[in-house]
Amino acid sequence: MARSTMTGPDIVTRGLANNRLGVPSVVFFGVAGAAPLTVILGSISTIYAVVGNTAVPLVYFVAALILSLFTVGFVAMSRHIVNSGAFYSYISHGLGRMIGVAAAFIALPAYAAMQIGLLGLFGVVAKGILAASGVKTSWFVCALVGWFLVAILGVLWVDLSGKVLAVLLTVEIAIVLIYDFVMLAHPHGGKVDFGPLSPQQLATPEVVAMLVLAIAGFVGFEATVVLSEEAKDPKKTIGRATHWAVFLPGLLCGVSAWAMSVNAGDVVGRAKSDQTDLVFNLVASYVPEALVNIGYILFLTSVFAATLAFHTSVTRYQFALGRERVLPRIYGVAHPRTGAPIAGSLTQSVLALGVLIVYFVTHTDPLVHLFAWMTVVGGLGVLILMWATSAAVIGFFLRDRRRENVWRARIAPMLAFLLLSIVLAATVIGLGQLLQVPSDSPFNWLFPTVYAVCATFGIGWAAIMRGARPEAYAGIGRGTEGFVVPENVFGRPARPHRVTADVAHHAA
Repeated sequence: MARSTMTGPDIVTRGLANNRLGVPSVVFFGVAGAAPLTVILGSISTIYAVVGNTAVPLVYFVAALILSLFTVGFVAMSRHIVNSGAFYSYISHGLGRMIGVAAAFIALPAYAAMQIGLLGLFGVVAKGILAASGVKTSWFVCALVGWFLVAILGVLWVDLSGKVLAVLLTVEIAIVLIYDFVMLAHPHGGKVDFGPLSPQQLATPEVVAMLVLAIAGFVGFEATVVLSEEAKDPKKTIGRATHWAVFLPGLLCGVSAWAMSVNAGDVVGRAKSDQTDLVFNLVASYVPEALVNIGYILFLTSVFAATLAFHTSVTRYQFALGRERVLPRIYGVAHPRTGAPIAGSLTQSVLALGVLIVYFVTHTDPLVHLFAWMTVVGGLGVLILMWATSAAVIGFFLRDRRRENVWRARIAPMLAFLLLSIVLAATVIGLGQLLQVPSDSPFNWLFPTVYAVCATFGIGWAAIMRGARPEAYAGIGRGTEGFVVPENVFGRPARPHRVTADVAHHAA
């Protein structure tokens, strides 16, 4: 069979609920994953307290700049490849099928860890809110409530989840803006201090470590591309949504970090004493108590929104892998009514429940060893994927620029790759400090090793597929399987599908 001259995007099976999401809904998924209120109340206060440097606002702006460079090539690639596999699919196209499967086997545990870790934080925050109201319960019971809601929404219509996130994120952003306005309107000493925004602040040795923590706070924005098959006009929708999903959290976090320093004066000292209550304590003297209480509730809903966003992401990865027979075919099945990846969603829910039970039974700290550890480890996995994807973008456009200009196809991806290489190296070297374990602890090297093992297993699995199932191997990352709703699963015939010219050539 002759190779087609088609140069447009791969044609993928519309097994998911296509044409459901517009730009706002996709943006909400991306911003929900980044969870700006959770970052502001938790991460920024922690960075001030632990690192003891006032360059935090600038660091968040620089992190947003680095990720904006990354999204230039990332979005350019999304115009040519529409696939819910996102990182996995892009890396398959840019660096080869084996590396793509290796990326998939990193993505699955990374996103699952993020989702499960956030349930631990949800349980702790909910327990605190109930305790303030006079209701005593365990973090585990509260976490189960969050788990149940995510499990239910995970098998329903994706646009329903989008509407839930839209409401939660709108109110969350509103409270952040109110708090920022209040803090800036009441500067310490009566004068607004612009010192934390001085570029000289970046000339300190702690900046790299702070940058690692800041970029980790953005993890989740890439969920926009995972939803490409369910978006309206994905070639336009995903690009716009991804840029907004980086810009909004970056602006909110940077401005909020600066507002905190303006109001507190000695923000490092206040952060060490107040910890995650820092923002609430700073605004408490200027706003009604009800507005502070609303902030605590929105802290909880922010965590929930992020959990739902990561659950959505990992189930779409499983769908893409099941459709292409990298995972069992059942994972490539979408529910006939809701279009949700039913098997992937149920698998993630069962896995999360099992981990929560283990932590509860063993009396392990849900805040440190469930939330903090698992989100740091999951963030490391996503950072590895971003780094590999930036290299894949370079490889993809080196073969054919596809009418993209030099900035999008060459310069921005190369700059992103260099900067992410530095950040990734710093993250691996300083992982023990992020986990707050002793220098001789095996956890300093255990998690990077686990990811290396996962990647090696993925390469081995891809090699087995190439020898035993060459047609399936040819479809890796191409969205070609077309296995959507088999009659023996839901009692309805599968929808028709088409195969890309590239895979048709390999199959021939």
